[in-house]
Amino acid sequence: MIIKSADLETVVGVTSKLPENLLPEFAFAGRSNVGKSSLINKLVNRKALARTSSQPGKTQTINFFLLNGEFYFVDLPGYGYAKVSKELQAKWGKMIERYLTRSRQLRMIFLLVDIRHEPSSGDKQMYEWVKSNEIPAVIIATKADKINRSQLNKQLAMIRKELGGAKEPIIPFSKETGQGYDEVWKVMEDYLAEE
Repeated sequence: MIIKSADLETVVGVTSKLPENLLPEFAFAGRSNVGKSSLINKLVNRKALARTSSQPGKTQTINFFLLNGEFYFVDLPGYGYAKVSKELQAKWGKMIERYLTRSRQLRMIFLLVDIRHEPSSGDKQMYEWVKSNEIPAVIIATKADKINRSQLNKQLAMIRKELGGAKEPIIPFSKETGQGYDEVWKVMEDYLAEE
């Protein structure tokens, strides 16, 4: 996919109304610091479309990026970040749930997990929620460059097992090497072609 334009179009906070978009939306979910913003930036070939930070919990809003005037990337706030109050975490959770249940254009969720670790309780909860709501999902195992190649299949099998034998594709991804870039785009391109 050649990205000719990528613009931050709408920012939705805890009290904001969700936009009534008419184009397909692909949402990106994952715990804080799993590399959501880095993944989005890599996919659109921009350094700072989505804000990255060494501090987890930087994305505190739902950000809608319009790509090529044809579809949206929706960057959801990271979950499981301990340094914000439980009350704020609960508000973010409700905001994410409101989006996931109300968006008429949501086509697919990319659930990001760190390939080096077992999926967190938040990851498992998000995965169960996505499954029970029958939203098409793809699991992206980020930071694939941080493990040895020989460990790759073992880590992917562990993630699949920890998510209860997930049937969805699991794509290993690295922003450093570009591993997984083509596979992630192919999933979206195939989906858009069917539409």
